[in-house]
Amino acid sequence: MPEDIQTLTVDLGERSYPIHIGRGLLDRPDLLNDAIAGSSAVIVSNTTVAPLYLERVRDSLRQTGLRHDSVILADGEEYKTLSAVESIIDVLIERRHDRQTTLIALGGGVVGDITGFAAAIYQRGVPFIQIPTTLLSQVDSSVGGKTGVNHPSGKNMIGAFHQPRCVIADTDSLDTLPDRELSAGMAEVIKYGLIHDAGFFGWLEQNIDGLMARDKGLLAEAIRISCQTKADIVAADEREAGMRAILNLGHTFGHAIESAMGYGHWLHGEAVAAGMVMAADLSLRQGWVDATVKARSIELLRRAGLPTAAPEEMTPEQFLDIMAIDKKVDAGVIKLVLLKALGQAFVSADYDPQLLQKTLEHSADHG
Repeated sequence: MPEDIQTLTVDLGERSYPIHIGRGLLDRPDLLNDAIAGSSAVIVSNTTVAPLYLERVRDSLRQTGLRHDSVILADGEEYKTLSAVESIIDVLIERRHDRQTTLIALGGGVVGDITGFAAAIYQRGVPFIQIPTTLLSQVDSSVGGKTGVNHPSGKNMIGAFHQPRCVIADTDSLDTLPDRELSAGMAEVIKYGLIHDAGFFGWLEQNIDGLMARDKGLLAEAIRISCQTKADIVAADEREAGMRAILNLGHTFGHAIESAMGYGHWLHGEAVAAGMVMAADLSLRQGWVDATVKARSIELLRRAGLPTAAPEEMTPEQFLDIMAIDKKVDAGVIKLVLLKALGQAFVSADYDPQLLQKTLEHSADHG
């Protein structure tokens, strides 16, 4: 068994849980056994991940003696819908799973969000475990308990807070991750440097080439720092009443891109990357950061293989229409996560709407 496992804790009192990071963790039945309270489980995966890893997770469950079933979903953001949740619940009911059944999300962020939401609502809540297999899900979506699905009019408009029992991030699963998906995950890694840790941003600038070359040691360190940052923020503000909202840097703009372009055409991380440049641009126009913050952001995102501009065909009016139904709208005012310095983000509705208009008008000019 591998010794190079790191374990962090999301401190939420009685609902605290571990994040295990390391190689070969899919073959550690003890990690699953520690997190499963009942005698049965349902693994939820998708058509891409299941052929790669489902049998290994099933082997681990067999070693624990648990009864288990599996559900295989279609792969893609466009399938992150209520009908996917219903397909999970259909199996839970048909196979007579009760409140002690544990759902296991095996896949990327879409699988994790759908599975977590199904766990939140089945019989008013059952336990679930996150086994994220993409960089984006390992550093972001698997941690923190946000679950949900999309609505045609807006991303993640239907959901619930439901914390997992544990997160098992096997870094070996990144070996099969396509380059585009690796880049998309790196957007969320870069986000942590921008919002909370200028030193980490500098470390990423120094090591981005090695990270994109999939250096195992560098990736493990980037995942550890990212998860620790998110765990600390979630522990301080579980339900996004305050500081947790800074984790949404670039997301209001990015969600508008995903919605306007059709779910799945832009990956989530790609849209967030463009959105973070837009947030830096508006912060610069407001005079809250200097030009080097925006320039360094664009350069690092480019080196990670990410877009730094919105789609040319999107108009300011499209952005504003979609952003107006974002979850962060308060009394008709769009709250945005902006920067006051590299490594310091804040949530504000106190920006000049005319400057926001200029950012939207020039959002396709940074490519």
